[in-house]
Amino acid sequence: MTEQAGTAHLEVPPGAPGHPHSEVPVPLDPTSTETPPLDVVVVTGLSGAGKNSAGRVLEDLGWFVVDNLPPALLLPMVELGARGDVRRFAAVVDVRSRAFSSDLQEAIRVLAEAGHRPRVVYVHARDEVLVRRYESNRREHPLQGTGTLIDGITEERALLTGIAGEADLWVDTSDLNIHQLRATLENAFAREGKTPPLTATVLSFGFKYGLPLDADLVVDARFLPNPHWLPDLRPHTGQDPDVRDYVLGQDAARPFLDRYTDVLRLLIPGYRREGKRYLTLAVGCTGGKHRSVAIAEEFARRLRADGVDATVQHRDLGRE
Repeated sequence: MTEQAGTAHLEVPPGAPGHPHSEVPVPLDPTSTETPPLDVVVVTGLSGAGKNSAGRVLEDLGWFVVDNLPPALLLPMVELGARGDVRRFAAVVDVRSRAFSSDLQEAIRVLAEAGHRPRVVYVHARDEVLVRRYESNRREHPLQGTGTLIDGITEERALLTGIAGEADLWVDTSDLNIHQLRATLENAFAREGKTPPLTATVLSFGFKYGLPLDADLVVDARFLPNPHWLPDLRPHTGQDPDVRDYVLGQDAARPFLDRYTDVLRLLIPGYRREGKRYLTLAVGCTGGKHRSVAIAEEFARRLRADGVDATVQHRDLGRE
């Protein structure tokens, strides 16, 4: 026997399990209660919104993913993984588990108290999108029962209110394809296992198509002259230099951008101190084609210049 760090252990013969040069993994010690902290992502949200797709993306990014995990089993599964070689654990949890909302909030609290690093991704979509998806797949909503499809969706939204309000990242899949969903999650989680302190998404949108539900901050660009009324600019978008120069060249544009950038510089350090990791800044105009696109691109450029990891999405571009 030899001594190391005050603990006695047997010398392991070469080639035996547990030897430093052996390729055979050391079996778990069932009596051990010490586990290293894990990064944990809980994917939850509305049925039909794309939770399983989000889970598959995380699996492709190297996370160990468990689908349809009851909240009560979350901590035991995380600790079992921590005692093995799992360092990034993700679970898809939804109303199929029945004992859900309050149980999940409690399970996440217990995870944090145990020293792990839980984050919640809330995946959702508009009602009409969910109805269309269910009808195309000819499936029944898990909470529909003897009622209508919209009854099940409404009941599920009410059930999810608590956990939705505590989510770290909201992902609205109403207008996302699978590639855009992948890009959104890669931006948040594919950082060699290291999540940046704050990731910003600057989202342009058209007010006539509705407010984005996952926006933390909403900016209204409709006070600027609309390029739509200029025949030479109407076919172009805010990504084109002629429209961008027209929008940013307005007398009110620069003071507006400067002052709101100052507001962001005040808010972002506070968000970081409070542990907020994701910020969605939504910039709207009438149709989401000209003004909001140009302003969103400029905000993203300024955020990057200030050291914030910022990406741009144009929700309604090409929709008219």
